[in-house]
Amino acid sequence: MDTRASLIGLAQPALKDALLAAGVPEKSAAMRTRQLWNWIYVHGARDFAAMTNLAKDFRALLEDKFTLARPEVVTAQLSNDGTRKWLLRTGPGIEFETVYIPEEDRGTLCVSSQVGCTLTCKFCHTGTQKLVRNLTPAEILGQLFVARDTLGDWPSTAENRKVTNIVMMGMGEPLYNFDNVKAALGIVTDGDALALSRRRVTLSTAGVVPMIPRAGSEIGSSLAISLHAVRDDIRDVIVPINKKYPIKELLDACRTYPGASNARRITFEYVMLKGVNDSLAEARELVQLIKGIPAKINLIPFNAWPGAPYECSDWAQIEKFAEIVNRAGYASPVRTPRGRDIMAACGQLKSESVKERASARLAAEKAADELAAVQSAQLARMPH
Repeated sequence: MDTRASLIGLAQPALKDALLAAGVPEKSAAMRTRQLWNWIYVHGARDFAAMTNLAKDFRALLEDKFTLARPEVVTAQLSNDGTRKWLLRTGPGIEFETVYIPEEDRGTLCVSSQVGCTLTCKFCHTGTQKLVRNLTPAEILGQLFVARDTLGDWPSTAENRKVTNIVMMGMGEPLYNFDNVKAALGIVTDGDALALSRRRVTLSTAGVVPMIPRAGSEIGSSLAISLHAVRDDIRDVIVPINKKYPIKELLDACRTYPGASNARRITFEYVMLKGVNDSLAEARELVQLIKGIPAKINLIPFNAWPGAPYECSDWAQIEKFAEIVNRAGYASPVRTPRGRDIMAACGQLKSESVKERASARLAAEKAADELAAVQSAQLARMPH
């Protein structure tokens, strides 16, 4: 097992400290830090041998002490619509998924922040997987590195990049991994590193209310709220964190979100669940709830997964719902499902190993039931 430390995910001061600890002289450490920063984040270097402007002895030291390894790609899937999904692994049981969605005017990478999730949202496949642990900055950034490696998307400063937007909407709740997400996104938005503007980075939360002001002031990304209901009694069921932070508290935090404006609107995500949250009365209540918040509303057709407890709203109902929201002056695009054929659509992500273990468990339970039935039948035929 490779025990070398990864240099990916370290802020520049930490990168300099790592070099000093490895024996790099103080007088050259600042220059070496800048050189490495450029190679790692602008050029996407995968090994130290590629850093041809560095002295051979320095490259040998780097090779001995450090690594630039990406997460292991367990599976890579390509949807019929061009969506890509990678299952990545960084250790035993540490598996997470990331999804790239190409569109005409952008390419969006949906990034995970945790292995599993604690929130148990009833419409979300990830919510059926218990939390394993938070992802590190290296693992969060590693998802972007894998995507850019695959797409030939280096250097990070080039025009016409394929990955133009980052959304923290993959597995996990980003605000429950605040420090690591903040560190990773600081490198994503550094003009001398991965060079994406803050307006092209969106952090999605199910409503960890106390952390929302910190996200605005310390991370400064765009904000998306997984709302999904207009009444607490419904949201308590489908987004259980609502029991701790109800809708009014959540919306109050949105009204004071640092930097929110008509040019930088908060996105409210609303998954359309048939007979649960899709009535026209709820559409009218939704626009009243968010009144005064610079906002847009993403209506998301429910993406089913095996064993899902809900159905997607009928398309005609979604259109009527959207019309009410539009007439109230809010943009309400209906998100076109992408990557459904590879289980890469919104709410469908779940570590493959967990799926395999669940399948094995179900198969074992079925075999046990069948064996018990056979034994019962045999006992019934035995003479008394």
